[in-house]
Parts: sequence; structure tokens; C-alpha cells
Amino acid sequence: MNSTGMIVWRTAVFLIGLFIISGTLIAAIKTFILPRGVNVWLTRVVFRAIGFFFRLRVKRATYEDRDRIMAFFPPLALFLMPMILLVLILLGYMLLFWALAPRPFPELFFLSGSSLLTLGYASVNTTASKLLEFSEAMIGLVLIAMLIAYLPTMYSAFSRRETAVVLWEARAGSPPTVAEMVSRSYRTGELERLRDVWLFWQTWFAELEESHTSLSPLVFFRSPQAQRSWITAAGNVMDSAAFILSAVDVPFNPQAAFCIRAGFLALRQIADFFGLPHESNPVPDMPISISRYEFDKVCDRLAAQGVPLKANREQAWRDFAGWRVNYDDVLLALAALTIAPYAPWISDRSALQRKKETGD
Repeated sequence: MNSTGMIVWRTAVFLIGLFIISGTLIAAIKTFILPRGVNVWLTRVVFRAIGFFFRLRVKRATYEDRDRIMAFFPPLALFLMPMILLVLILLGYMLLFWALAPRPFPELFFLSGSSLLTLGYASVNTTASKLLEFSEAMIGLVLIAMLIAYLPTMYSAFSRRETAVVLWEARAGSPPTVAEMVSRSYRTGELERLRDVWLFWQTWFAELEESHTSLSPLVFFRSPQAQRSWITAAGNVMDSAAFILSAVDVPFNPQAAFCIRAGFLALRQIADFFGLPHESNPVPDMPISISRYEFDKVCDRLAAQGVPLKANREQAWRDFAGWRVNYDDVLLALAALTIAPYAPWISDRSALQRKKETGD
């Protein structure tokens, strides 16, 4: 190869190295620093690749085994993510070092690795090489610092989420059901005084939307107890609010309606982040996954306990379906995505959806 061709080749390699480094840094900034939900290609590829093997492993396992195995999925993906970023930076700088002075692959590997990990045992005593070594060492330190700052933020959001899930379990049972929530509220005399409950969950849904898009691995973090889940709690909160608004004979509580709206808007944002299909503008007469028979069974059970119900059962069903249609498909899609534990009206039918999608 003549000198001109060699210069062109080395320039091309240098530009490829810069592209890898800059692309990796942009992905790291979007993943660890940017306070908004941005679908980063590198993070998406890593999580999908790791998730594929985990889902393959649990394809025919019992739920207890699925929960135990899938609990390791997000921590492992987060553990590997900075390593992958560092490997890409190492590869990019190997190309830069080669473009400055072509040398054998092992020398490039030792030189780039020594600079990235600040070991200092391999170095080239030229100004251009020293600049590359210093910049690579700085990038390596910054990436580690970003991860150290990222994890406490994520686990703080996880802790707040799970505290609310536990509190809801005390109110709605385990697994949470509409009948149990309404029944307990009636027995404790709270059925007409749930305003603060709905306000609390409005705030929770707002935090959920922000944290589960900007810190997207949180979606896959499972609750400490196998029978709990953020998505089944979210679904049951909205179902309970919808049932009380439509079927229970108590004064209309606008905060319950706002809670449902905050909930389905949050779930839609999370679903959009993961590219899950859902109906963004449903109409009240669209079919839902809950049958009239299931609705009537809950009404009959509550009536037997003395809970005041509206006389017009037909209108109550239409009103409930009109609320549920706003979040029915997105709720089941997220329950399937997270392999949520069993909960009536939520993951008991999302499992069927997951089988259809995967052919399991």
C-alpha cells in the first residue's frame, strides 16, 4: 500500500474509533444522566439480549421459579452495562492508537486497557499518544462515577415504589382484588372518605411515570416478595377506583377519577417507551378483558356483605367498562412484559396474552 493509501486508511480507522467512542459516551449520558425517558439503542440491545436468555430459561418454569430467576435479570443487566460501555471505549481507543502508529493487536489492547483502567504500565512517550491516554483514563473514571451516582437514585425510587405497594396490600389483600379493597374500606367506615388515598396514588403514578421511563430498568425490578408487583398494584388501584365510581352508592369523588387518569397516562408513557402496542384513544364501547359475569360476581359478593351498590346494575357495568377501557390493553401488556404474579383482572389474563405473543 502506498503512503497516500495508508494515510487514507489510517484516517478512516481514526474516524471509526471516534464514532465508537462518541456513540458510547452519548449512550452513557442518555442512560445515566439525562432526566427524561430516552430509548437508548445500546441499553435496549443489552437488555433485550440478556432478557432473551432469561425468558428462554423460564419459558416452561413454574411461577415461583420464574420469579426467582427473573429477579436476577435487571441487576445482571445493570452489572454488565458499564462493562460493555468500557469495552466499547477500549475498542474505540485501540483504533485511535493504531491510527497514530500501527502496531500489533496485543500491544494496542494493553495500551488502551492500561489507560482506561488507569493502570499506567503501558504507555507511549509521544504527545499525541499521551493525550489519548489521558482522555481515555478520564472517560473511564467518569463512567464509573456515573454508575456510582446512578444506582442510589434507582434504588431510592424502587424503595418509594415498593412502600406504596406494601401499603396497598394491607388495604386490598394479596393478591389485590377489587372485592377485598371495597369490602375492607366498607368495614372500616372509609368508603366515603377515600379522597386522601386517591390523592396519594395520583402522586405515586406521577412518580412512576417519571422514574420508570428515565430509569427504565426499574420496570423489571421485582418486589422483595414474590406475590407483590408494582403493575398489579397499579391495576388494582385503578380498578378499585373505577368500581367505586361506577357501582358503589357513595357520593362521587373526583379524586378517584383523577387517580384513574393519572394511572393510565403513566402506564401509556411507560408502554410507549418500550414500544408496546396499545389503544391511545379508546372509545367507551370498546370491549375489555373483564366479562360482565366477573363484574356481577364482585357486585353479588359485596351486596351480600351489605356494601351499598347502585340499583341500576346495567348502567354500573357500562360505566365501569368505560373507565377500564382507558387502561385495559396497556395494563395487560405491561403485566405480560414484567411477568407479573397472579392477580385477578390483571395478570391472570395477561398470561394468556403472553402465550399468544410468544407461542408458548
